[in-house]
Amino acid sequence: MTDNYFLFEGIQMLSGFHSVESLSFAQNFLVKDDDVIIVSYPRSGTHWMIEMVSLIVSKGDPTWVQSVKNSARCPGIDSKDWQKLLLDQDGPRLMSTHLPLQLFPKSYFTSSAKIIYVIRNPRDVVTSNYHISKHFHPLKNQKTFDEHLRAFIQGDVAYGSWFDHTLGWITRRDTENFLLMSYEALQRDLRGSMQKVCQFLGKHLTPEQLDSAVQNLSFSVMKENRMSNSIMLRNSKDGTVSNIPLLRKGICGDWKNLFTVAQSEAFDRVYQEKMSRLDPDLFPWSKSC
Repeated sequence: MTDNYFLFEGIQMLSGFHSVESLSFAQNFLVKDDDVIIVSYPRSGTHWMIEMVSLIVSKGDPTWVQSVKNSARCPGIDSKDWQKLLLDQDGPRLMSTHLPLQLFPKSYFTSSAKIIYVIRNPRDVVTSNYHISKHFHPLKNQKTFDEHLRAFIQGDVAYGSWFDHTLGWITRRDTENFLLMSYEALQRDLRGSMQKVCQFLGKHLTPEQLDSAVQNLSFSVMKENRMSNSIMLRNSKDGTVSNIPLLRKGICGDWKNLFTVAQSEAFDRVYQEKMSRLDPDLFPWSKSC
């Protein structure tokens, strides 16, 4: 483990985003009944969903997403840079996190707050994680993709095991205020996905508002929007702040350009061992992986 990471209750965390204090704050954070929280494992479509919900709230008007940074529109519960903003906000709050279920605010479990949990093919998740980590100094802790993949499988990465994270949150899928969405569904039917999220949030958009929202949710538009295509990362050593671009290809199946046959077979064995007790229909990638 490098200086950029530390353990919190057995889970690796990134010093540039977190501290022991910020994570303890998150666990004891008071969730309100009208809060909407976007939850995902990193690189699973978090910021796409932030953009979608932002555009739903603004009824398709892109002014908000073009003028206010995504992290200010949807602060991270566990982020030491944005927790004060959450405390100062009035009315319904939109927030996000990558926290596993066991580190989530305890108050959520007795609230009516709404959770949108976004999942993605873990092969694409690890591929995307690898590409973003190798370009930025605070994240450079794996030398090769094979090393990165092994660390991912073992859960020796920020936010811990993808398998544990997904298995933990999936237990909430039958609760009334929990919506399971997938990156693959957003890719396949963006308009239909937006209508599903609207229904879950109790929001109605006119056809014209929906058209505007879908247009501004396209990968090309989001990539050009500086308010959407970056995340703030603080260097734990000197406190300097960098804005890291988030969007790369915005496709499904890019893992096939990186995995070797041997790596794919090894990953499949672990995936089947970990996920076999769940209905494969929960995961849109299961039939093709």
